Amino acid sequence: MAVQVITIEDLNEFRNLLLNDLKEIIHSKPQQTKQWIKSKEVRKLLNISPGTLQNLRINGTLTYTKVGGIMYYDNTDIEKLLHGNKINALPTLFK
Repeated sequence: MAVQVITIEDLNEFRNLLLNDLKEIIHSKPQQTKQWIKSKEVRKLLNISPGTLQNLRINGTLTYTKVGGIMYYDNTDIEKLLHGNKINALPTLFK
């Protein structure tokens, strides 16, 4: 049985190869978002209170699906809500 000596340079080379492989995997894999999001996640995503989320449901601004006692929100509806309320800032002429 032959003995192989591993040097610090070998370990550094292995580390660099491993890091490069991990970067390729992370960047090549598209980000998958969940289609259905629970109320707690929506509140965290939009940084709103439970009452505000309830108001969005009541006035029909944000649609939802209720299964059992849990409310789910379609991710595309949340994106539409955000894009629909987008405000284009005008450049300030005078400061």
